[in-house]
Amino acid sequence: MATQAKRIIEDAVVRKDAGLADKLLDKAFALAFKGLVYAQIWEDPVVDMEGLAIAPDSRVMCIASGSCNALSYLIANPQAVTAVDLNRAHVALGRLKIAAIRHLPSYERFHRFFAHADHKENAEVYRSMIAPHLDSESRAYWEKRDLRGRRRINYFTRGIYRQGLLGNFIGVAHLFAKLYKIDLSRVLAASTLEEQREVFERELAPVFEKRFIRWLTDQPASLFGLGIPPAQFAHLAGDERMAEVLRRRLEKLACDFAVKDNYFAWQAFGRGYDRSEAAPLQPYLQRSNWDTMRERVERLEVVRANMVEWIGMREPASVDRFVLLDAQDWMNNAQLDELWGRITRASRPGARVLFRTAAEPSLLPGRLGESILSRWRYLDELSADLTRRDRSSIYGGVHVYELA
Repeated sequence: MATQAKRIIEDAVVRKDAGLADKLLDKAFALAFKGLVYAQIWEDPVVDMEGLAIAPDSRVMCIASGSCNALSYLIANPQAVTAVDLNRAHVALGRLKIAAIRHLPSYERFHRFFAHADHKENAEVYRSMIAPHLDSESRAYWEKRDLRGRRRINYFTRGIYRQGLLGNFIGVAHLFAKLYKIDLSRVLAASTLEEQREVFERELAPVFEKRFIRWLTDQPASLFGLGIPPAQFAHLAGDERMAEVLRRRLEKLACDFAVKDNYFAWQAFGRGYDRSEAAPLQPYLQRSNWDTMRERVERLEVVRANMVEWIGMREPASVDRFVLLDAQDWMNNAQLDELWGRITRASRPGARVLFRTAAEPSLLPGRLGESILSRWRYLDELSADLTRRDRSSIYGGVHVYELA
């Protein structure tokens, strides 16, 4: 499975028609993407659930990533959710969360393990309460040692949200902020949107004018930590310097949503969730949803598989909702045709597909074969509204298609 997963990731990322230097860059990204990338998923599940319009008979397929959204979708009361991912670490993380919801004795214990995620006692909680209920592959992942020689389960004693590719990227960003004497916590201390904007304009915006930052962000490898492969880098930048694009995305995160309601801002500017009683949290982590999660977690399955192959193995007209994250930004036209051909075959009448793109427009027109695309209706007003309200602020567009 490991060799197959590596091959599939490389097939998705490495551009066949690229020069040697670009191919080496693509291979470097594929290597980086093998380990833990996202301890927390960076797509807004509230926006997702509105766009998907999940019903009680809905069967949902999504890419797992950190499994935060796959769990949160259960709040919308679907019939079943399957989270698919090739990344061994992401699958192990999703199954760890499922086992914890099933077997931890209280919300307080679950909250300390996954929201705080840095208590020393979590190692013993894992050993005595979670590990006996994990599958062997996931247990082996958490109990083996990383490249630094530390058992991976100890990420939950040192702060899981500071780990992985994205966690390390945010850590480096905080280091640069200190070098430029920027206090990122001031964004989180702001009490109004006006104060948040004042902090952004005074503290954060000027750094994107620094010569070194403009040069650094022009290097595709600098954004590996955001999970952006070199090919997607070009789509994201367009005709602009990358520093300008990143400044606008950070401005939306810092200024468009009150930090008291936006856990993505806490992860970006605080490297973890707020610890106050009224802290904004992922839906699956909220106290008010604990009983629902316990009742419905059996409906979620986390599978290690190739998404395209998994969809192709479904019975015709058997799935209602698909969440593709930004995976299509990695694909060429032939791969898009194969993916959507399988989605169309597997979709029930009225099925919806939700995905995100680095650039603002949907990537399907002009690329996906018309015989397939004509069977789907683009929900343009809904897509524009969801894009505006997506609190993660990383992506250029959120797009929803419905089977016509």
